[in-house]
Amino acid sequence: MTENEVAPISRPSARSIVKRQQRTATLVSLITALLLMALIGLMLAVILMAVKPIEQPSLVAYSGVSEPEQKVKQPKVQTNVQRKPSAPSMAASRMVVANTESPTPIPVPEIVVEDVSMDIGVGEDFGEGWGDGEGFGSGGGSTFFGQTSTSERLAYVIDYSASMKGQGRDMLMRKELSDSLQKMQNGLKIGIIFFAGPAWVAGDKVKMIKQKEAVIDPPKGKSFKWKTTGGAHGWQPDGPKQKAPWWEIDDREVKRLQKIVNETKLVWGTIWHHPIHMALDMDPPPQTIYFMTDGSASGSAEWAREIGERAKKMGVVINCVALMHPKAKADLKTISDMTGGMLTMVNANGKREEIK
Repeated sequence: MTENEVAPISRPSARSIVKRQQRTATLVSLITALLLMALIGLMLAVILMAVKPIEQPSLVAYSGVSEPEQKVKQPKVQTNVQRKPSAPSMAASRMVVANTESPTPIPVPEIVVEDVSMDIGVGEDFGEGWGDGEGFGSGGGSTFFGQTSTSERLAYVIDYSASMKGQGRDMLMRKELSDSLQKMQNGLKIGIIFFAGPAWVAGDKVKMIKQKEAVIDPPKGKSFKWKTTGGAHGWQPDGPKQKAPWWEIDDREVKRLQKIVNETKLVWGTIWHHPIHMALDMDPPPQTIYFMTDGSASGSAEWAREIGERAKKMGVVINCVALMHPKAKADLKTISDMTGGMLTMVNANGKREEIK
């Protein structure tokens, strides 16, 4: 090459130019995307800062102070006295209060409630009243000659001897027993045992044979026999002893038993320790026994101690009624005292007296 000649200028190839343009475009796209994402994030931040959350005021509920319940002394229940419920207690007032103070005070009015009348009457739901005559006890699920019981299992041991015919004793007994069944609360379990010389379950048929033997025919099942070797007070079971069943009280059962009470005939003889033992033999045993007789019998003092001891061990209460026969008082008082029961004397006028 001579001095006057000029060297050729080198130019980049087309491939190099294309690669450089691609790099530039990629870089521009990346930068644009980053800027766009930053812009979107900034916009979201501004939106979140501009929205103010709504706070929900919390409510607090509490009960106001209630007046103390006043104790009302309940009087003893007597004949024709309406049973009054206990006084209702003051219902607790309920208030809703916000946890923030109000600039405007709200007065709380004072409300005066008039006394509620207690004269609501007895009504048919309670039958004809709770308790009869001069009534003893504190009321409960059953009542008999003014005696009351809250027991759920009750056994009646009732004198159906021929001597009950005098002075209208049997009429008084039938009415009292019918009323007792009528006033009884549904669901109670009861057993009823009648006695004279022999003893039998209410509803059985009694056939006397020359006042020396008796055959008891239940509505279902085998018969039971009794015999006497010592007159009216010498009756004994002749063979297997009869077991008394439990019946649950409802309207239908009350009507059935009332019919039996009023139609059963009186039977000759008087001996009452067998029927009480028959009641104590029930399964499960009764909680309370109502025992009523119009007289005493030879050996009754010994029967009373024997029955009292057995019933006391079993935890069975025996309430006794001496119907127009003061001579039965001592023996029946022994039984009632030993078992924690009551003794009621009923005189010829039908007036009752609780023997303390």
